[in-house]
Parts: sequence; C-alpha cells; structure tokens
Amino acid sequence: MRPSERAPDVLRAVILETGVNRYAEGSCLISFGHTKVLVTATVEENVPGWMRNKGAGWVTAEYGMLPRATHTRGRREAAQGKQSGRTQEIQRLIGRSLRAVVDLKALGERQISLDCDVIQADGGTRTAAITGAWVALRLAVNYLIAEGVLKTDPIVGQVAAVSCGVFKDTPVLDLDYEEDSQAEADSNFVLTGVGDIVEIQATGEKRGFSRGEFEQLFALAEKGIGELFVKQREAVSAAKPR
Repeated sequence: MRPSERAPDVLRAVILETGVNRYAEGSCLISFGHTKVLVTATVEENVPGWMRNKGAGWVTAEYGMLPRATHTRGRREAAQGKQSGRTQEIQRLIGRSLRAVVDLKALGERQISLDCDVIQADGGTRTAAITGAWVALRLAVNYLIAEGVLKTDPIVGQVAAVSCGVFKDTPVLDLDYEEDSQAEADSNFVLTGVGDIVEIQATGEKRGFSRGEFEQLFALAEKGIGELFVKQREAVSAAKPR
C-alpha cells in the first residue's frame, strides 16, 4: 500500500490555475498534491547575443525553491552567490523540454523566459514545473497571437512530465516525497503530445531495476502524461484573455 493510499497507476490531485500573475504574459500555478510551483512566462523583444541576426527566437527557463518550500528553511541561492548544480540541471531540463515543442523560427527574434518558483515541495517539482511551464508558455503565445505580434503559432505540440518509481517492489506513478525518499528506483519522463521522448532520467537508488520494471514505469508515465495533457488543454481553454 502506498502511503497516500493511491493505486499504483493514479496521479496525485493535479490542479492548474491560470492568470495568477497580472503582469506576466502567461502564468500558471500548478499543484501535484502538496507540491506547488508558480510559473510565469515573460516575453522579451530580444534574444541572447549568440542568437542575434539568426531569424529565430529562444525559450529558456529558471528554477528556484523558496526558502520554506521544504520542512526546514533553506538559504536562498542568491545569498550564497551561486546556483547549486541541482538547480542548474533542472532549469536546463525545463528549457530543453519546452524547446522540443517550439518552432524557434516562427517565434521570431524574441525570447520567452519561464520562471519556475517552487512554493511548496513534496516530490516531483521538476515534472510539475515542466507541465505548468507549457501552460504558461501557451498562454503567452496566445497573447502574442491575439495582439498581432505573431502570425504563425510557434508551438507545435504539447509537452508534460511525470515521475515514476519502484516503491516496495511495485512500479508506481507520480511519487510524492515519502515514496521518493524510500524508492528502490526512480525516474522522470518527459514526453510530447505525439508520444516522442524528450528526456528520461532513471536511477536505481537501492538496487538496480530490470528492463521489465522499466517498461512498466514507461507505461505508467504514458498513462499519467496522457491525463496531464487533458488537464493542460482544459486549463488553457478555461483561461481568461489577458
């Protein structure tokens, strides 16, 4: 039995709230159970120096955790003068995931920055950030289209992410912190709406895991991400125009 009493193939309660920031071109507060991530999308009419005059735009991400997002207070990374390796790895993952479904040439020479701030962490913060970031990005692009800034939609598909793991010898979907901290193996899957793999991060924590177990994890991820795609579309459809 899972600590949450969920069946192995059941997601935590997932809620996507849009329009939570009045200034950003797109925003989403996503909750995976007790994990909550605020994502804002900011449109800038410029690109990094290395991309200038190439006729293409850029999508990038920043990720951070508020000091009291966890059980004990953590120091702000700004106070330490540098980002941790974990933070850099996660924000690069988020950026790669979103760029996988964006036609950068159709975006034009502008950048969309996705700021993902973890308000409360209970496992799966990176997967929640990716899933919420797509909604914020979609809303920002909808705004640009409505304003006549973009003539062609640069978003070519959906992307979402979920964690899976082996807990007490059973493959399960969407690990919370209690499960993640005790899992024999854990993984993060990032998939597109057409089923393409963007990234898989899989690690044996307490033991190695078999190909059969991996295939069960993959099947769970496909099921869970399919449900997340539906929730993303519902959130975008229900969003009020900016």
